[in-house]
This record gives sequence, structure tokens and C-alpha cells, in this order.
Amino acid sequence: MTSKNSVSFEEALNKTGFGKFNILAFLVSLSLIMGMALEVVSVAYLVPASACELHTTTAQQGLMAGAPLLGIIATSHCQGYLADTRGRRKVLGWSMCVAFLCGACAALATNWIVFCVLKIMSSAALAGTIPLSISWLSECTPQHKRSMMVSLTSTMYLITTGTMELSCLSLIYLKYNLLRYHNCISVLALPVLQLEFSYYIPYLNIYFSSWRLLNLIFASGCAVAAMAIFSSYESPRYYLRMGKDEDALEVLREIFTLNTGKKAKDYEVTSVYLGEDTGVPTKGMFSSIMAQTIPLLKPPLLKNTILISVMFVIAYAGTNAFVVWLPFIADSIMKAKEKGEDMSFCEMLESTQNTTVTESTDCSLNSFALLTVFVSSMLIAVVNIVLSAVINYVGRKRMVIGVQLIAGIAGLCISGANSWILSTCCFIVYLMGTVNFGFISTFSVDVFPTYVKAMAVCLTLMVGRVSSFVGINVIKNLLTTNCQVAFYSFAALTFVGAFVATLLPNDVKRSKGSTDAVST
Repeated sequence: MTSKNSVSFEEALNKTGFGKFNILAFLVSLSLIMGMALEVVSVAYLVPASACELHTTTAQQGLMAGAPLLGIIATSHCQGYLADTRGRRKVLGWSMCVAFLCGACAALATNWIVFCVLKIMSSAALAGTIPLSISWLSECTPQHKRSMMVSLTSTMYLITTGTMELSCLSLIYLKYNLLRYHNCISVLALPVLQLEFSYYIPYLNIYFSSWRLLNLIFASGCAVAAMAIFSSYESPRYYLRMGKDEDALEVLREIFTLNTGKKAKDYEVTSVYLGEDTGVPTKGMFSSIMAQTIPLLKPPLLKNTILISVMFVIAYAGTNAFVVWLPFIADSIMKAKEKGEDMSFCEMLESTQNTTVTESTDCSLNSFALLTVFVSSMLIAVVNIVLSAVINYVGRKRMVIGVQLIAGIAGLCISGANSWILSTCCFIVYLMGTVNFGFISTFSVDVFPTYVKAMAVCLTLMVGRVSSFVGINVIKNLLTTNCQVAFYSFAALTFVGAFVATLLPNDVKRSKGSTDAVST
């Protein structure tokens, strides 16, 4: 009887169904990503708000804003190793706790150096949040719904950062007393930053004011995420990889009960096997780290490691770098339009920069431009939801290729269009290439075996993040000196991404009436 009901993990997971548990797991993943986004991205808004009290210079503010990137790059590899050897749920939970403590303590920073150190520590704890959360979610989701659920997680990051952009808009309105449109911007920062209070803390010799309270609010997202993940189950796939077959089976029974409403004894599976390479057991931390890393750098995994890393490099260095400078681009376009001159998209960017450098002393951002950034972020989030809903019908490989091609064509048209409005529309379409972050991630969680999966996702993302630093600096310089080269060259890079995507593994589907996986 046991032999008859001994099935592979994928089949056992499919037998649990898709329902209440999967929705809750998805919400947990969203809370993790939201907590990470609130804490990491918050520096962009806390830095200017704290400038007066901390007496920071422009250079110091730049270091404060860049602090999270240092923490994320420094610990990505370590987080992948810990998740593969200690468990996804445990690492995610404790990482969120550490991030909350460090992030909350930043609200009591006595100077900008302490603020930087605490933000580096909190971001270091959050380095693996996105890759680990999608790994955990994928290992708890049946294969036929996996790509859709994983790709949808990108929506939460887009919505969170977009909402924070609107919060930044409210900060700028408050700072420059531009409250004519206050009804449109009352979201998060507005009701907090307009509070007029200041409590002196003698032991620290600081004043607890509104920006410190806002810092606590941003950090609280990590606390909520920690409670959510600790209330969930560990990945049954991880349990199997660690040889804890009974624990894995118990989790599968609980998932079955939540999804179907039936009793655990009605779950037909009595024995489950992983059906993949589980790696070679090692002793010692260094040997263990090497055992988790080396398989990714040699056949048969090397090809997928390179392909997915290249895709993330193209996505981060190209499309994502433009997203970072979206407020600057939108601000330049709106300020150029205020002059009433008939100029092309690139001429607007270059003329605004020249004016800023030679004539203007106003460094504030155009309020309508920031509202445009928020709308663009929400639009991309909606597109991500739509594409995620149809990915199983189109195929994720075709989806990635199609998005890259459309984004590349739009990128070529930006500087070539005669109308700045048409160029702006093309630019927004180009930015929609960011939806491929989620789709590329679906390959990561499928093509790597469980024992190196978290490490693989963390490493490939880390490579992309490092390239993002280069892309951000190159694009900023090109936008203000040779705008056309910026769009043509990075559009060409997007086409390269479409070609590389053709080399990605084929989609895996299930034939009707069968539980065996077949390649399309």
C-alpha cells in the first residue's frame, strides 16, 4: 500500500489542490516584499526629511541614500546559503526581525553616520527577501499555478514603491508649501510629516520629531512580515531535501486540509520522494558554502546560472536604471514644458540640465512630475497583473521574449519620435520591461534543484544588482550629455535580452490527464 501511494513531490503537491492556503501563502509573500520595500526604499524620503536636524551635506545625503545597496550586495550570498541549509521560513522570519530592530533604531540616530550604519544593517538582513520569498512561495504552490503566483509578487514591489513615490510628493509639497493639490496626496507621509511635535530625549541628546516617527512606520512593515511568516509552514520541499520526510508529509496534509476542507486522513499520499539531486553532505561552514556554490558554476547548472544572470544584468543595468532616474526624467520634461519651447524629448532633458547647472538655484522637483511617476508605477503594476494572469496560456518563455522585443522597439522610438508626448508614451512602454523581473524569477525557482535553489536565486539577483550600480551612473551621465545614445544603446541591450531569452529552458507543462511533466 505504501509503495502504491509513494509519489514524487510535484505530484504530491498537486494533490493538495489550489485554494485557501495558496492565497494565504501569496499574501505572506506580499507582506515580506512590502516590508522589504518600505524599509529599503524609505531612505530616499527620510534623508531629505532629516537633513535639517542631522545637518547633513549633499555628499553625506548621497552616502545615506546609497547605504542600503551596500548591505544588500554584501549579504546576498550568505542569505542564500542559510536558506538552503537552515530553512526558508526561519531565515526569512529572523531576517525580518533583525531588519525591524535596526530600522526602528535608526529613528533614534544621533547623527548621519549612525543612521547609515543602522540602514546598512537592516538592508543586509533584507538582502535575500525577494529571492527567498519567491523560493518559499514556489515550493508551496502547485506547478500549474506557480509561474502566475511568482510573477504576481512583482506587483507588490511596484505598488509599494509607487505609493512611496506619492509619499515623497507629499513631502515636497510640505517642504515648499505647495499645498494646492493636497486632496490628491494624502497617503502615508503627509499625515505624519505635517505633525508638529518635537520631544527631547536627554540620554541621546536628540529631538524625536515627525521624520523619526515616519521611520518607525516604515520599519513596522518588517515586524508585520515577521509575524506572518512565523505563522506559516516551512517549505515541504526543503524538508524533503533535508531528509525530514515525515515533516514534509505533515505539511502537505495541512495544506490539503486548508485547500479542500477535508480531513488529513483523506489525503491519499502516504509516502513522498523528492525526485532530484540533493547534493553531497558536508561538514563545516566553509565546506558547506562551497557545496552550495560550486554546483552553480559547473555543468549541468552552469548554463542556466549564466543565462539567468545575464537576463538579470540586462534587466537591472538597463530597464531598472531608467526607473531609478524616472523622477529626474519626468521633472526635466515638465520643467522644459513650462518654458513653452518646442523641443524633442532629448532636447528637453539636456536643456533642463543646462539651465539647472548655469542659471537656476531651485533644486525642488516638479510636483506634477512626481504624480506622473506614481501613475506610471501603478500602470506597470496593472500590466504585470494582466500578463501574470495569462502567462500559463502564452508561456513564460514567449512572454519574456515578447516583453523584451516590445520594450526594445519602444526604446528605439523614444528619441526618434517628433512629438514629446509620443516619446513619453514610448518611454513608459519601455519601462514596462520591468515586469520581466518576475517572469525571469519563475525560471530561477524551477531550473535549479532544491538544495541550491535559494543560493542560485540570491546569486543571480546579486549579479543583477551590482550591474544596476553601473547602469544607474552611466545612464545619468548620458541623459544629460548624449541622450540619444542613452536610449539607442540601452534599447539595443534590451534586444540582446530577447535573444538571450530564446536560450532559456523551455516551459514545462502537464499533459491533460497526466501528472508527468513534459517539455513544450
